[in-house]
Amino acid sequence: MKKGVHPENYRLVAFKDMSNEEVFLTKSTADTKETIIHEGVEYPVVKMEISRTSHPFYTGKSKLIDTAGRIDKFKNKYAKFSKETKTTEE
Repeated sequence: MKKGVHPENYRLVAFKDMSNEEVFLTKSTADTKETIIHEGVEYPVVKMEISRTSHPFYTGKSKLIDTAGRIDKFKNKYAKFSKETKTTEE
């Protein structure tokens, strides 16, 4: 293997699923400034909206996750197109 190609800063990082508060540890080079204490040890943390513990494919449960209000934003943005315009011809 070539020297200097692969990153040197592998470390244990906590990944936190924000939809169900599940935390799991894995080695990663992900850069993060936040930390979390997991099982009495402090780790850098990467926050995710969805992971294997909450994704419908893996859980078998259908669940609507709208953390940023995207559905409401979409409905408000395109509401003007859903109204029927009536034209009267006399």
